[in-house]
Amino acid sequence: MFGEFRLETAGGAPLLLSNRRGMLLVALLCLQPDHRLDRETLCQILWPDRFQTQAKASLRQCLLDLRHQFENDGLGNLLIVTRSAVALDRDFLLSDLSMLEDALEQGDADQAATILEGIVNLPILQGMAFNRAFDGWLSLKRQEVDARLRQAIARLVTELRAAGEPELSARLSAASQARYPAARSAAAIALAVLPLGQIDHVGGDFFLAEGITDELSARLGKVEGIALAGRTSILAVAERGQTLTEMAASLRVTHLVEGEVTRTHDSITARIALIEGATGTEIWADRITGSIDDFFDSRKVIGNNVIAAICRVLGLSLSPAPMRRMTTNRAAYALYLQGRSLLRRSITDGAAAKSVELLEEALALDPEFAECWTALADAHVHNAVYTPCLDRVERSRKAADCARRAVALDPGQGHGLTIQGIDEWTRKNPAGALDLAFEAYAREPRNADVALRLGSFLLYIGRTRAALPFIEAGVEQDPVYGRNYVILATAYFNLGEMDAALAAGQRMVDLGMPGMWLAAIQAASGEREKAAATYYASRMLMNTVILPPAGTEPMSDAVRDAYWGIAAKGCYSGDDSARMAYCAMLDGLHQTMPDPHDPTIAFPAIWMGHADLVMKIYRERIHPANMFGLMSLWADVEPIRRIRLHPGFMDFAENIGLVEAWNRHGWPDLMPEGPHGA
Repeated sequence: MFGEFRLETAGGAPLLLSNRRGMLLVALLCLQPDHRLDRETLCQILWPDRFQTQAKASLRQCLLDLRHQFENDGLGNLLIVTRSAVALDRDFLLSDLSMLEDALEQGDADQAATILEGIVNLPILQGMAFNRAFDGWLSLKRQEVDARLRQAIARLVTELRAAGEPELSARLSAASQARYPAARSAAAIALAVLPLGQIDHVGGDFFLAEGITDELSARLGKVEGIALAGRTSILAVAERGQTLTEMAASLRVTHLVEGEVTRTHDSITARIALIEGATGTEIWADRITGSIDDFFDSRKVIGNNVIAAICRVLGLSLSPAPMRRMTTNRAAYALYLQGRSLLRRSITDGAAAKSVELLEEALALDPEFAECWTALADAHVHNAVYTPCLDRVERSRKAADCARRAVALDPGQGHGLTIQGIDEWTRKNPAGALDLAFEAYAREPRNADVALRLGSFLLYIGRTRAALPFIEAGVEQDPVYGRNYVILATAYFNLGEMDAALAAGQRMVDLGMPGMWLAAIQAASGEREKAAATYYASRMLMNTVILPPAGTEPMSDAVRDAYWGIAAKGCYSGDDSARMAYCAMLDGLHQTMPDPHDPTIAFPAIWMGHADLVMKIYRERIHPANMFGLMSLWADVEPIRRIRLHPGFMDFAENIGLVEAWNRHGWPDLMPEGPHGA
């Protein structure tokens, strides 16, 4: 029923009906919940231009033809015919639609999600058309069936969450969002809280503008019906000098919140406005005046009043949300804002290390500050991934400890659970990592970072189709962050959707990310010369986006160009001797570099299908910086597939915990039958 209509016997043989109206009649009956339609309706749909007597006679002949064909094919009579109606015998006929509806009714979320993931966005009875009456009736029936399915899915997702089944509820919800993206976007108002401007006539440290931005973002992000843009993308767009309408377009939002905070010697004034993104028109504004004590001590009241007003203007009801557990210590809050802001804005010049220092100072003042513990956990992960260091696993342990403290203080900190998940990967426990990520998504389903982390973890174990809805949802909320497009491009690449992969890869490069992942896609598309050029061009990001590996000195320009030239030819020229030479070079680097498991060794080893080295690296150590490469194992192209097809791959998968994860969370798309299908 989903996609082009077809009939098969129980043995899988195609059943071709010679009577076209007979085929249409069977399709129409399958759309009905009870597989039944009255004769009058069938006559009006299939023979609208005939007199009633002629139409009834034609229907009788059509039913006779169907009965003869079913009997001749050894199927018996599938039709139940009465004087007033025609029906299909449900005991002898199954459809993908009826199986999906039965699974939803019976609470079989696993079966329902599997069917939804299989049909993705295939329309019901794709391409089926006959006449105006038939086409109009079918259009209405499609809407009716989709509405019925959405309602049943929503009911089951709610039941699963109440029953403590976060993984199943998240999987079913993601499968639904993949099929009904229009329903997802229509149900939520896309909104971005821009950084409030700050006009200070006093001088000294003053972080109230960022504090109000933070408060509004946190509160609005919990409102049902609002999809909040990711902060990373907002910061990137805010620095471009765009108009409000241009910012809304870049962030893919319908509305913006903007304003400024002005401090004089006498008072502080905050202006907050709601802007319609398409026109740049201010549709609501408020101005609040008071002292610093007024703003800090009553910010919850201010936040509630402002958010209530915004919701009224947007036509949303403000449902009760869990109270945000924020510090009452003004100095701790200021340090928290500084540390978090510093972490987001830079990966160089010791910014990440300084952010850790500031956040630790804040926690020394208020050890019960849950959001600060999450921010500190994030900072430790950020340091482990983006800065050259030899203690990446140890930093992961620190991050997990901080995240556990955050969740203990505030169970709503779902992002903290995903940070614990990263640490589980370093412990070779991907099954446990996914358990945490699914639970995080159940707690914070509208958090882009949580959705992307869950999608990434699924991508790492080869469950790309299951991962894609989470990744796409995260990118939709955070659309100006280049790293997100690395994940999205890799997902499309793994699924063989090359045009989509190329587009996402190009967007990644446009946003300032290195082009090595795009080069892999270009090479697989047959553009080897272009791929090598793309890879080689990434050398210009050395010492900015790409930092030298820990314990090594920055390369001179000449050495850098020579090394990247060898790497580009080895990975993507198609010259086997160049590939072997670069593989040998990576073997040597693995033996001699201070961090033998660095991404600069692991990632190109994957792209070249250097199975022995890849398995050796990840057997010895998975850390936050190199686990990102695991998502690239699952492209079914040469030479990457050599790793998966290596005789020792299943032993390797067992060693690093993948087999346990597959048994618990599903086998990879490329190995659907488990080890026997590998």
